[in-house]
Amino acid sequence: MSPQLSGTQSTPPVLPEALQRIVEARHHDPFEVLGRHREEDTEVVRAFLPHAVSARIVDNDAPLNRIDGTDLFEWRGAAGSLPERYRIAWTDEDDIEWSDYDPYCFPPQLGELDLHWFGEGRHLHAYRFLGAHLCEVDGVEGTRFAVWSPNAERVSVVGDWNRWDGRCHPMRVRGGSGVWELFIPGIGAHTFYKYEIRNREHGTIHVRTDPYGQAFELRPGTAALTQRSDTWEWKDHQWMEARASRDWMHAPMSVYEVHLGSWQRDEHGQFLNYRQLGEWLVNYVRETGFTHIELLPVTEHPLDASWGYQTTGYFAATSRFGTPDDFRWFVDHCHRNGIGVILDWAPGHFPRDETALARFDGTPLYEHEDPRRGEHRDWGTLIFNYGRNEVRNFLLSSAIYWLEEMHIDGLRVDAVASMLYLDYSRDPGDWIPNEYGGRENLDAIHFLRHLNQVTHAEQPGSIIIAEESTDWPQVTRPVDVGGLGFSMKWNMGWMHDTLQYMSKEPIHRKYHHNELTFGLLYAFTENFVLPFSHDEVVHGKGSMLDKMTGDTWQRFANLRLLYTYMYTYPGKKLLFMGNEFGQYAEWNFDAALDWHLMEDPRHADLKQLVHDLNQLYIREPALHQHDFEPEGFRWIDCDDAEHSLLSYCRLGNGPTAVVALNFTPVPRPGYRLGVPEGGEYRLVLNSDAGFYSGSNAPVAGHYHSEAVPWMNQAQSIVLDLPPLAGLILLHQP
Repeated sequence: MSPQLSGTQSTPPVLPEALQRIVEARHHDPFEVLGRHREEDTEVVRAFLPHAVSARIVDNDAPLNRIDGTDLFEWRGAAGSLPERYRIAWTDEDDIEWSDYDPYCFPPQLGELDLHWFGEGRHLHAYRFLGAHLCEVDGVEGTRFAVWSPNAERVSVVGDWNRWDGRCHPMRVRGGSGVWELFIPGIGAHTFYKYEIRNREHGTIHVRTDPYGQAFELRPGTAALTQRSDTWEWKDHQWMEARASRDWMHAPMSVYEVHLGSWQRDEHGQFLNYRQLGEWLVNYVRETGFTHIELLPVTEHPLDASWGYQTTGYFAATSRFGTPDDFRWFVDHCHRNGIGVILDWAPGHFPRDETALARFDGTPLYEHEDPRRGEHRDWGTLIFNYGRNEVRNFLLSSAIYWLEEMHIDGLRVDAVASMLYLDYSRDPGDWIPNEYGGRENLDAIHFLRHLNQVTHAEQPGSIIIAEESTDWPQVTRPVDVGGLGFSMKWNMGWMHDTLQYMSKEPIHRKYHHNELTFGLLYAFTENFVLPFSHDEVVHGKGSMLDKMTGDTWQRFANLRLLYTYMYTYPGKKLLFMGNEFGQYAEWNFDAALDWHLMEDPRHADLKQLVHDLNQLYIREPALHQHDFEPEGFRWIDCDDAEHSLLSYCRLGNGPTAVVALNFTPVPRPGYRLGVPEGGEYRLVLNSDAGFYSGSNAPVAGHYHSEAVPWMNQAQSIVLDLPPLAGLILLHQP
């Protein structure tokens, strides 16, 4: 009720039920009352204007009369005297006049097929009709809003234009779909908005941000932002065409994992824009030789300390670093410079923030209602209800959005293990078995399989990578043979065993030799990525350099050896930012990397080694062509635990690579090494070379094989193995 009318009525007027529900802001279909209606030969126009002192219809300059004691205004006149789409003007308490088309004179805008597919959970582009979309209806420009809220009695769009007053723009519900919609004329781009929801059962009011919002205000604000998404002109056509036919299984893939907020900052310690980041990061990644950038989640999130993994905006690039178009420029720039972009994506859980998805309409809507399935005890977050069609559709559409609309080349799916197991990180009695009495989350499994099938079919060449830390079988095998259908999986077992081994003093390593060799027993059971990720350099785990043993020289030597081992081991590669130059300190999400370390030759030379390993890995088919297939690997000697030595071959459509690794600080002169073929072997990388800040122990550059059987090989060569070093040789027939 307007302030001017307070106290003017001694008793409230008796209104028809439909009008009363409008006044009390609880009508599920305001179009029943508001807008234009025909009563025999009379046309009636009603508007509900809580902040209006007076109002009129612009088209015939007819006054709208206030219904006593309410903020309802009404005009009655001859039928046919108004245009189909008419305008209303009103003057508010501040004597400001407002004028626009009446939202309630427009018909429904959403198609029945969209609503049907969404209800079945198989709408691949739900973000195209849900959320806020600038559009033109019957020549009138405005924004169409739509949101899923099945347990609401009333949903309204609120924003600056209506004083965030939920009485002003109530939406219509579309049958039993649970979807509410409203076209509001005059609402253009860059307008903040939310939804005000009145719960159907207990009448509580909840103000929520848009789950399908494609832009948001800068935190700590949580309002969504209308924006035009169809004007960006992509320039990466060649990249996208090539991606569709790319044989990623047999192509090199070396990933630089980045947290945009702490890779680099400006001179004042503030975040850089996506465009500035794109320029600097692309130059750096090209300089170091990586093929892909993997971004820790840039999906919108309220808490910096979550690193993006507690997502609230599943369709929005965070405003911390700029606009959605700034992010599009970032991806476009990467592609035009030959660099792929992978996005960390978190469909396993979401935060309890009361402005976002949690209890969205006053009930557990996106999350499972039973806390034994709907809460992550460890993380304090909520778990999606994968058994609900509309929730699966929400996540599926999010994946498609990033791959199709934002040209992201792949998604790395976070915390897959937590999705697969009902008892994940739970005490006995704190979980509910599935219908067969097992601990497998059948709904989540169904969702993941569907996700992988759809993304691979709709976006050929895109990759979906699982962070899955258990021994779940066939994670990267096709769904039609019983697998989960992921493209690749992080090899957490290899990472753990390798870092455990490298943390041992060299004198003790001979007792732990199997930690290096065990991984080959399962190396080809999945399509593996070898990750030294952000998770390994936080929470007291120490930096990669800090994990190594010995004095400073030995720690650098061990790290150079470790990277040589990783780049020659079967699997795609991943290094977290800072790992490539040997950051001393653990990763701090709240500050830039310690770039001043590059003034120290040891750090600069370590980065040079990573560059050279990347170049060699990309150039030589033997090192990448059969990363997922046993024909690409052959042991030469895996049994020399006494001397902590490993040697093996990598094979492909090109020269065979021979790798010899010495995990002790003891040089091994005159070491005879079996080789698979006769001919010359050329040294192409020595991690102990002086230009990597190694000891520069003398090592020959060429070796001619001898017909001396050794290590079950028909030929052999004799070489000098430097301390804590790896050698890579290529066969020259």
